[in-house]
Amino acid sequence: MTQQRPNIICIMSDTFRARQLGGYGGGDTLTPNLNVFARQAAVFEAAYPESLPTIPVRRALFTGRRAYPFRNYRPLPWDIVYLPGWQPISHQEDTLAERLAEAGYHTGFVSDTLPFFQPGMNFHRGFYQWEYVRGLQQDRWRSPLLATPERMKKYRHRENPDRSFLENDVTYRHVANNVWIEKEEDHPTARVYQWAMEFVQQNAGLQPFYLYLDTFPPHEPWEAPASFYQKYADPSYSGETIIHCYYGAAKNWYTEQEVRNIYAHYRGLCSLVDYWFGQFWKVLEQEKILDNTLVVFLSDHGTNFPWENEEGIIGKPAYALFPAVMSLPLMVRFPDGAGAGRCFSSFVYNIDVTATIYAAAGLANKVNIEGQNLRKLIFSGNWQEREYLTSRYGEYLWYRDRKHWVVLTSQGKGKYVFDVEADPNCQRNLAADRKEVVGKAYRCCLQDAGGEIPVYSEGTFTDAIGQKVKE
Repeated sequence: MTQQRPNIICIMSDTFRARQLGGYGGGDTLTPNLNVFARQAAVFEAAYPESLPTIPVRRALFTGRRAYPFRNYRPLPWDIVYLPGWQPISHQEDTLAERLAEAGYHTGFVSDTLPFFQPGMNFHRGFYQWEYVRGLQQDRWRSPLLATPERMKKYRHRENPDRSFLENDVTYRHVANNVWIEKEEDHPTARVYQWAMEFVQQNAGLQPFYLYLDTFPPHEPWEAPASFYQKYADPSYSGETIIHCYYGAAKNWYTEQEVRNIYAHYRGLCSLVDYWFGQFWKVLEQEKILDNTLVVFLSDHGTNFPWENEEGIIGKPAYALFPAVMSLPLMVRFPDGAGAGRCFSSFVYNIDVTATIYAAAGLANKVNIEGQNLRKLIFSGNWQEREYLTSRYGEYLWYRDRKHWVVLTSQGKGKYVFDVEADPNCQRNLAADRKEVVGKAYRCCLQDAGGEIPVYSEGTFTDAIGQKVKE
């Protein structure tokens, strides 16, 4: 008898830009497995985060309700990031995994994304099996003293003034945590996918199951395994490895060669993710479960590189909400092939993924969520077209409609206005001449926020060791 309720697999890849993928017109990065997947999936060309960065995105994805506009923010002790919206899921909110488990799904969660597992975050609610693959970002895992002067020689890093500095510096932490890695299979991304493969192999007969897989790469630290870095590296480059750049105008800190080398590592990490996605896909085929498995691939946001914007910005400072940051890859492969190989241009939020999963599990009428089922868009069903979108990152807001792309402060002051009809790549800032557009954008942001946008003043918060946090 055919299993009626499908298995569900949701794959998140942090900072994976849509423009790196062939399914979105990208051509400078090798992603053959995801390109094949795009031909089997419905591709959503206008997908955006309802808020960002890492934790707000995942709060919304796990609940199906918007994290925007970041109400009741209270920073957690012993965290590494202090930003509005960077907080646990409320105890009063249920999660997708909890509801699926109640409905009879066997649930699994694997990730190397450190913020999930910081003390007090508790994102593994509802998962029977879960695994934290350690070693990325500022993970306080291995002794920082393993980052010896000899091992640090190849990296651009700040000098070490005292031992306490070692605990939280990204470069020192990265080097210390990766001393033991000897082969590609030891890389955190590989370990995440290997755990996911074992989960599928062990539970293929325990259907239906829900697996949430989340890789931090290609987010910083930007150091790809040698075999992937060399696909894109300039063999003549002899400079330092810069694994986490300053966010802002790249020319203030880096040479063009250094930026190109950073980008080579970034592209290498994209190809690393693609390779292990392909290995995972082989297991799904071997287990013969794809005829009854819904598979989603998406990211939370992208990042800027300086040749793509008029100010030459690298990274994702909160004010630089350009297309390279905001445009998400979102591809959904339905078991029945719905929308396969087709591209859809309607405005979509990441929370629509949650609504789609609930619908696939037969729970759409039993939950209170804000997203929409993407199958309705594919089949021109009861899909409510969005006239505009809003989002928030730190103390900046973002708005877009079919005509304009706007970045403004949480208090309504315009920073960027782009005419996306005439300037789809957002290269010419018209903020000085389009004050009426800024006003409209702010009114829509207020409306989506229920009439009030919380403002969090600099210096309000303290970090893990009691020092004031500068937002």
